[in-house]
Amino acid sequence: MNTKKIDTVIETITGRSTSFFATDLKEKHAELILQTKHKSVLVIGGAGTIGSNFIKALLHYPIERLYVIDLNENGLAELIRDIRSNPDYEQLPTIKTYPISFGSRLFEKLFLNEGPFEIVANFAAHKHVRSAKDSYAIEAMFDNNFVEASRLLEILKIQPPEHFFCVSTDKATNPVSIMGATKKLMEDVIFAYQDHYKVATARFANVAFSNGSLLESFIKRYDKNQPIVCPTDINRFFVSPKEAGQICLLACLLGQSGDIFIPRFSPEKDLIPFKKTLDAFLETMGIEPILCKSEEEARQKCTQTVAGKHPVFLFETDTSGEKPYEEFYGENDIVDWETFEALGAIKTNETRKAVDVHYLLNDVSQLFHEKTTTKASIITFLDRHIPEFNYIDKGKSLDQKM
Repeated sequence: MNTKKIDTVIETITGRSTSFFATDLKEKHAELILQTKHKSVLVIGGAGTIGSNFIKALLHYPIERLYVIDLNENGLAELIRDIRSNPDYEQLPTIKTYPISFGSRLFEKLFLNEGPFEIVANFAAHKHVRSAKDSYAIEAMFDNNFVEASRLLEILKIQPPEHFFCVSTDKATNPVSIMGATKKLMEDVIFAYQDHYKVATARFANVAFSNGSLLESFIKRYDKNQPIVCPTDINRFFVSPKEAGQICLLACLLGQSGDIFIPRFSPEKDLIPFKKTLDAFLETMGIEPILCKSEEEARQKCTQTVAGKHPVFLFETDTSGEKPYEEFYGENDIVDWETFEALGAIKTNETRKAVDVHYLLNDVSQLFHEKTTTKASIITFLDRHIPEFNYIDKGKSLDQKM
């Protein structure tokens, strides 16, 4: 499935032919140039969907140096090929990529020797609800989403950036999944540093056809002649990969320290059933669905190839950590809706609790110190640190489904 067809599906899903953030980018153009001119930029997790689109948005502005860190060596290679093959960029800065972990000694060495960096953006995160399948997977999520992120924040104090951005998720609002809870802890941790340097984050919608997403799975399952599956009772907000990069660009460079940026989406207008995304995909590809009543039937139907048709299994969600819909802010949040056309900014206020990072990290260390850490003890830990956490436990993980 080529890029043009994917763009057609996204336009059908969202009802947008131009970027939702085009007006803000135009109105804030001069300020964005001011904040980027002759600046050195460090992007962590830059080979992923959101990180790479942040970079592509950033390269339209006059930065001087760009360093990109990601464990995905192949992703970094494709990022450079994509950038250097794109005729839209008038002049590229010095670009260097490194397949290393941001939690490693080598990263710290690079940061201290190659810095200072005026702009630092971190996109390295576990983003899937399905990654919380057991205590080992959850510990890895804890490490990546806020333990190593905390170490990064400490390193940045040595050479403080002008702007620090760390990507969050709508699932951090009143979290019902462990992944969303770890991202809420990440938010709490980064705001503990907002007096040391400017910090900001963004909660936003599902990124259509991002790496590992359900929508991307439609393509992969079709290409591999495997069943396409889709829930019928889940609604989500959606942005394109390009829009995701633009949100992060605006959030990183504008606003005030401690802001959480969110898109100005309407639950009535912009919440989209996953079923609609599947319908748009099938229509664009010219595929007639063969509706199946079970995973087993869908797998069997794939052995009986019918031109122009493909097995589809629709189901109601029965896995842990899934809300029927997402939200961007809570009832106690104060949101500035005036500064931007298509964005709001949740502001720091007295209801946002101050986090003792060292105490939190010690508590995490104790949690995972035992040879066996139970999922129940992890839930208890999150209940203690995140009062609004309300875990939805259905006794089944997404890895137990297609």
